[in-house]
Amino acid sequence: MDLIDDDTPSAGGNAPEFTVSEISGAVKRVLEGEFARVRVRGEVGRVSRPASGHLYFDLKDDRSVLAAVSWKGQVARMAVRPEEGMEVIATGRLTTFPGQSKYQLIVEDVEPAGAGALMAMLEKRRVALAAEGLFDAARKQRIPYLPEVIAVVTSPTGAVIRDILHRLRDRFPRRVLIWPVAVQGQACAPEVAAAIRGLNALPAGGLPRPDLIIVARGGGSLEDLWGFNEEIVVRAAAESRIPLISAVGHETDTTLIDFAADLRAPTPTAAAEMAVPVRMELIAWAGEQGARLARAVAQRGDARRQRLTDLGRGLGRPGALTLASRQRFDLWAERLGPALSGFAARKRNAFGPVAALVRPDLLRRFLRKERETLEARWPRLPLAFGARTMRQRQRLDDWSGRLAPAFGRNRADALRLIALNHARVKALHDRLAAAPRARLAALAERLARLDRVRVTLGYTETLRRGFALVWAGDDLVTSRGAAQHALALEVQFHDGRLPVQTLAPGTAAPEAAPPKPRRPRGEPGGQGSLF
Repeated sequence: MDLIDDDTPSAGGNAPEFTVSEISGAVKRVLEGEFARVRVRGEVGRVSRPASGHLYFDLKDDRSVLAAVSWKGQVARMAVRPEEGMEVIATGRLTTFPGQSKYQLIVEDVEPAGAGALMAMLEKRRVALAAEGLFDAARKQRIPYLPEVIAVVTSPTGAVIRDILHRLRDRFPRRVLIWPVAVQGQACAPEVAAAIRGLNALPAGGLPRPDLIIVARGGGSLEDLWGFNEEIVVRAAAESRIPLISAVGHETDTTLIDFAADLRAPTPTAAAEMAVPVRMELIAWAGEQGARLARAVAQRGDARRQRLTDLGRGLGRPGALTLASRQRFDLWAERLGPALSGFAARKRNAFGPVAALVRPDLLRRFLRKERETLEARWPRLPLAFGARTMRQRQRLDDWSGRLAPAFGRNRADALRLIALNHARVKALHDRLAAAPRARLAALAERLARLDRVRVTLGYTETLRRGFALVWAGDDLVTSRGAAQHALALEVQFHDGRLPVQTLAPGTAAPEAAPPKPRRPRGEPGGQGSLF
């Protein structure tokens, strides 16, 4: 019999006395007996999630507050976790907590009070994440045109993966990497987030790193798709360095991962179509472009060829273009020979009289004087160079005396510097000693060149070319009148002089025969003369 139902009075006739624990136990039994299992509708108030894994929250309406608790195992089985401000229907049993003299609801399951509550919570979360910039268009990446490896995050046993593989095989076969996850329930959100982050963290050299990620799931209710609305999934999709396509639900279903993904597909099959092009269409397009390129090249070649032909008609015949130049060349070629002969003749006439007038004795006197000057200066050169060397050596000795105190501890460096300067002075002395000999050799060479010029321009060489000189004693006869008044004449050839017979002064000369016609001076076969 319960303590509450015991009406037996005490020995003193007063009401029975109970301990605190007895009263708490009696209240607990009555409360649990009357409310074994209840469903309570209310708004979620304060929510607490301690490290133990249990969940503490309040259910309230406009007048009352009911404390609620869900143990760790019950929280893991919940499809929807309560959040502050959310209107829910909690299923559980009422009990008491004797430690604080209060009653509470042990919640086994929580479901939204209606779609309006879930949508309100979804909109609130969407606004908060959008404010962080997770849905900005600037964060989105371009989907690769033809990825080599495609990773699919979905359930490995559903129809979604078969539809994706079938569509990829029909359009353009690619390598596919499947990461199996739960697509519904409490484990959905953490597994999907871990899959996205794991694919981005694949190291090189192991599994092939995907070029594209497809997160796919078939259609369902808002509660079924709720795992893809969790914040952990949205953040993982926004942080992905690999382009990501969201293909969750049907075309009318919208989840928060669709806003964070780089591209949203209405269905999983549409995601496969967006991932790869049609292989046969690419082959046909490539063939069409090749044909267009060939036609364009042929048309461009024909146009250039026709243009070249049109321009060639306006150029005229090549022979006509060079005809005038060829004629001028022939005219100048005919005039070249006579011009060279005339130029040689003019130069011969210009240098002939000068060479004849050069007196050998004057040239020999000039050369003798130059040689005497050099011989007089030769003994003085070593003395001058020696004196200059002594002055340079004295200056170096003075410098060495001044440098020794200045260098101090670096005396070895100073000595090396002085030795280097002595070596330079010695090299300079050797060069100075060799300079007179080089100068004399150069002067001797110049004297030899002048002598060759003298011999070449002298009248002796002129005589060898068929000319002759007429002397009247030591005077050169340069006119006919002077020859007629001379008592004795000598004709000088290149190999000596020859006396000639002359008429007595006043004797008439015999009638001279008319001269033979002579060729112009300078032409081949012509005779030159100095008088």
